[in-house]
Amino acid sequence: MSDEDHYRKLERMYHAAPCNEYYKPRLNVAKGSAELEIPITPNLYHAAGAAHGSVYFKAVDDAAYFATQSLVPEVFVLTTHLSVYLTRPITDGRICSRGRVTFVSRNIIHAEAILTNEKDEEIGRGTASFARSKMPLDEDLGYR
Repeated sequence: MSDEDHYRKLERMYHAAPCNEYYKPRLNVAKGSAELEIPITPNLYHAAGAAHGSVYFKAVDDAAYFATQSLVPEVFVLTTHLSVYLTRPITDGRICSRGRVTFVSRNIIHAEAILTNEKDEEIGRGTASFARSKMPLDEDLGYR
């Protein structure tokens, strides 16, 4: 299987996940990186009328995760740590999350994600750590 086949299978696995029916994200995966967009709609608002922090969390986790998973075609990786910094509210348009791997060792992989709005202004960022599981990356997980 080519790297490109692996990236497309990851994208299909992601888009088929039930939770993504709510957020309506779009994901693109490449070697050691991933870009994610989530449209901001009123159903994602907190009481003060801006996107809830859970949207920022999801955007960081998903982009960092798939940047990492792009380098591991054998097994499913697991998030072991995630830090998110919210720097600006967003009320419309979309969140764009750009994830990239920053460190790889035998046991752990670190990645980061930068969140921007449609004006390319930074609205948040985060770092994450991932570990390889023993779960094969296969069709049972939607990897098709």
